[in-house]
Amino acid sequence: MDDLFTRFWSEIAARPNGPMAIRCYLQPIMASIFAIRDGWHDADEGKPAYFWALFTNPDARADLVRDGWKGIRRVFFFAIVMDLVYQAIELRGFRPVETLFVATILAIVPYTLMRGPINRLITAYKRRARTSRRAA
Repeated sequence: MDDLFTRFWSEIAARPNGPMAIRCYLQPIMASIFAIRDGWHDADEGKPAYFWALFTNPDARADLVRDGWKGIRRVFFFAIVMDLVYQAIELRGFRPVETLFVATILAIVPYTLMRGPINRLITAYKRRARTSRRAA
């Protein structure tokens, strides 16, 4: 069992240095771009911060997860495909648990962490712009 965990973490740690390492940077950037887009829409619609609402609004949790999945699914599937290509080239085999772990870390985590703060930043900016227009 220790060998499995050791192999898992050593193979995960090798990804940013191996072939196709650029994806370890580009996929979180793509996820962040989608989070900015969706956070902007959330701010326009007056929705609460995404990640916070997942925990504090159990009635809307299913809708929030569905909406988040709709926003990030392409990047997530692309992360899966890219990791499978990496595994075929570098590991000469497939490790589905590693694939899901890497795709989650590269796509879902950045999206989830960025969407709420972007919403709050845009909302604060709009609120500030409204108050400065009123004062003028």
